[in-house]
Amino acid sequence: MKVRVIGIDPGSRKTGWGVVDVDGSRVTHVDNGVLMLDDDRDLTIRLTDLAHRLNDIITTYRPERAAVEDVFVQKGARSALILGQARGCALTTLGLRGLPVTSYTTSMVKQRVTGGGRAGKEQVAAMVTALLGLPEHPFEDAADALAVALCAAFDGPLPLLRGSMPLPTVRPKARGRDALHALAVAQGKAL
Repeated sequence: MKVRVIGIDPGSRKTGWGVVDVDGSRVTHVDNGVLMLDDDRDLTIRLTDLAHRLNDIITTYRPERAAVEDVFVQKGARSALILGQARGCALTTLGLRGLPVTSYTTSMVKQRVTGGGRAGKEQVAAMVTALLGLPEHPFEDAADALAVALCAAFDGPLPLLRGSMPLPTVRPKARGRDALHALAVAQGKAL
């Protein structure tokens, strides 16, 4: 059974994405890219842009599973906080679309794709290119995202997880208990 997986390498300035199809032990490249976010804009605007653009990619490629790289920062607490917000935005977008998500640490991705947990970005890109039979190395962040997707593919069979319900698209305008009631009605439940 073929399963489509999207890998995400989150960032507040650049977010890499890569889509692969997994059919048993065969993994096929579908597409990849990098979402370039305007660094001159407020973080709230960049995160909103990230959510919309990631949602468009999900709509276009219709993945059934997602894999996201964990936060890894060497530049300090502020960088970690901002990167964590971008990762949270990606996780929220994936969750709202009802996709089951697996998270991988940077060293786990490097270990599974290259055989060494301390591999450099160029080595990761080279292995991604070789494993997927690509004509050239993808852009750095896209290569990382494809590596994350490959990590999920290497984990073995990717069953579709049922029971993950996307949130309703209805946005209640009422406040307090009325808002809770409107949300419950939108979900088909009673309070």
